[in-house]
Amino acid sequence: MGFVKTKDGVDIFYKDWGPRDAQVIFFHHGWPLSADDWDTQMLFFLGQGFRVVAHDRRGHGRSSQVADGHDMDHYADDVAAVVEHLGVRGAVHVGHSTGGGEVVRYIARHREDPVAKAVLVSAVPPLMVKTQANPDGTPKEVFDDFQAQLAANRAKFYHDVPSGPFYGFNRVPAKASEPVILNWWRQGMMGGAKAHYDGIVAFSQTDFTADLQGMSIPVLVVHGDDDQVVPIKASGIRSAELLQNGTLKIYKGAPHGIPTTHADALNADILAFVLDRT
Repeated sequence: MGFVKTKDGVDIFYKDWGPRDAQVIFFHHGWPLSADDWDTQMLFFLGQGFRVVAHDRRGHGRSSQVADGHDMDHYADDVAAVVEHLGVRGAVHVGHSTGGGEVVRYIARHREDPVAKAVLVSAVPPLMVKTQANPDGTPKEVFDDFQAQLAANRAKFYHDVPSGPFYGFNRVPAKASEPVILNWWRQGMMGGAKAHYDGIVAFSQTDFTADLQGMSIPVLVVHGDDDQVVPIKASGIRSAELLQNGTLKIYKGAPHGIPTTHADALNADILAFVLDRT
């Protein structure tokens, strides 16, 4: 574990576990969480002999709570800073939700890195917000309301989200797990309100269409068909259609928080994909 300072002076926290000469799997967390959200996956792949890396996005977790740079270009450049600091070009990059957008933008923006493969889990690309060209997207008013709730009472908002749609605990007969809810709340409250407020615009209004179309590496797209946060029709399904070498795997009945709710299945699918056993 350590920190790397970006060109614009932001301290980015990272975890780096495993053999220095092993294949690297680099994990990218969702909004408003931290690298801790990948604990289950990092321990699993560490046990499989991989080197695993994850960082806290700027303004999230243990990274600097700066006032600006909360957009996908800066997110991608921060990833590049970690990659260069650790010397981990050619990794497999795995991103959940906003982290999936970060992966796509990083690959498109930093072509000097020969990324081996990518995995997009419940990811926000190609575009979340509803527009004339994206009629299946989510109305902008929904994201405006996210910002309003965050500004009014972030602590309550960050308990309501994991208690309901994020993990599908609002579905019958799902049984809510208070430790899971509190772990989400803990990670969210570690970060900065300004970063999270701006991040809502970043994950909802960034158009990744051209980025996806320009990717030729193998990409595994994993999405639940009951994702209430990033609905599959405008995201996972559309991303797989835009990719040159994409494979879509749909988890029936799965919610948004697949890395937690379907950890065993996700670990097995990523492992098979990395080892070309799919």
